[in-house]
Amino acid sequence: MSLALPLRRPHVFFFRKANLAAVALLSRPALDSRKSFLVYAMTFPPNKRQRREEYRQAQTQATQKESAEIQMPKKRFYRQRAHANPFSDHKLDYPLSPAHMDWASHFPAFVDPDENKKNEGGFRQRVKDVEVVDIGCGFGGLLAGLAPVLPDTLIVGMEIRISVLEYVTGRIQVLRAQSEQAQKTSSSTTSSPAPAPAPAQASSSATSPPPAAAAPQSPSASSTTITAPVPGGYQNVSALRTNTMKFLPNFFAREQLSKIFICFPDPHFKARKHKARIVSPALNAEYAYVLRPGGLLYTITDVEDYHNWILKHFEKSSPVEDAAAAEKQEASDEREGNSDTGVKELWERVSDEELKDDPCVRIMSEETEESKKVTRNKGNKYVAVFRRKANPQWPA
Repeated sequence: MSLALPLRRPHVFFFRKANLAAVALLSRPALDSRKSFLVYAMTFPPNKRQRREEYRQAQTQATQKESAEIQMPKKRFYRQRAHANPFSDHKLDYPLSPAHMDWASHFPAFVDPDENKKNEGGFRQRVKDVEVVDIGCGFGGLLAGLAPVLPDTLIVGMEIRISVLEYVTGRIQVLRAQSEQAQKTSSSTTSSPAPAPAPAQASSSATSPPPAAAAPQSPSASSTTITAPVPGGYQNVSALRTNTMKFLPNFFAREQLSKIFICFPDPHFKARKHKARIVSPALNAEYAYVLRPGGLLYTITDVEDYHNWILKHFEKSSPVEDAAAAEKQEASDEREGNSDTGVKELWERVSDEELKDDPCVRIMSEETEESKKVTRNKGNKYVAVFRRKANPQWPA
């Protein structure tokens, strides 16, 4: 901190920072009679913002170097408000159309080897399209859990909060670096010659059977260090900052996606905030546009009222306790042009029997940060999965 003041007589200034007091006795110099300035420099401990920036830079440099161990980023250096206004004009970068999107920077391992193949935006083409989207990916627990389960599928998380996205991006970089190191370690161990067996010693006891081979460690999204190769090496996951409520069709073409995840969305309890909910007639129509027939939309929440809201907007006949309130809401939606009568015809709910064998349901119910928090607090989890039906035939 620097202080430059014209002084006419001695002054005493007190500076307080981090519970420390510094006293500076300042007097007027007699060297310059026209104008005199005294610059007093004081060095304070770095504030929280500076410490966070230094940590993030060090974390980025660590992932780029081949070190013995790369640690996961710490959330306390990526603090962010819990909510962001989706109706604000954030400084967001979004493509003009799906054909203008730069996916090569997000999935470098899936870039087309032919450098001459480029999209309308001038970016390298990829050999696969993104098929799975996590809307409001948070701290990336679902992305890390789905990556080994769907190693050949490109998965992207969409998040509107800046610091949270920086954490997810850093987490993915660490997972990729750790997986690459584990792959190199496994390859070097396999290629090295096995040691010669020791000569057998005579013994009156029976020869003991050889010990069983250790089972390979299964990759876990919650583990801090990866010690075994992971299918795909987390090269199939990425995250970007955007406002899904505004720009979802700018990223994905019609019927491009096979899965959409909406995990523990902001419930927006107040009635005047219901328009900010991520499930609405208008948004459900966009989900149906980017999701291919037969694709699945996964939802999970710990708020029963929000779960009923989801069922109401996806099912034709959902259990509603207050029929009068439902009729009033439908009349209001029709006046505002938000009627979802036609949208509901494009969705059908998947039965619980079919979901028993779906690993994606287990991952979003157990491995995301919010699901773990609900488990610690002994709360309830409400799961609903909807299948995109085939487009209806046009009348002749």
